[in-house]
Amino acid sequence: MPELQNNGPAAPRIKEVFPYLRVHGAAAAIDFYVKVFGARERFRLVEPGGRIGHAELDIGPAVLMLSDEYPEFDCLAPPSVGGVASSVHLHVDDADALAARAVEAGAVMLMPPTDQFYGERSCKIRDPFGHEWMIGHEIEKVTPEEMQRRYDAMFK
Repeated sequence: MPELQNNGPAAPRIKEVFPYLRVHGAAAAIDFYVKVFGARERFRLVEPGGRIGHAELDIGPAVLMLSDEYPEFDCLAPPSVGGVASSVHLHVDDADALAARAVEAGAVMLMPPTDQFYGERSCKIRDPFGHEWMIGHEIEKVTPEEMQRRYDAMFK
């Protein structure tokens, strides 16, 4: 592994990282994530008109935050920007089963479950709200060096 460079004063310690999704129809997205991923809603803040300004879900050991779209603050959902440039990766017990459950609930399979060079069986879905999710489970322990060897071999 490359040695990290110290380029000045230490950065403040990051204590947590939260994925934060903007969606069209946050209430329906919450229902989808509860049904498919087994998420548990912590709370939501709802405007008088029904728009969700903020919600938090426990999803496995992490917290997922989401809200409805707020174009007036340039907070846009994937359909409004023509796609998404990121994904959320869920490491699970059975990627095939969770992928099937997601598709049954309305997700689109973008890449079917496949054994990968890095020791994971994984797939990629797009939920009904435009967000991409990678779902995988470990099939073998692979060292970073072996991953690099296998990765290099893919380009020969």
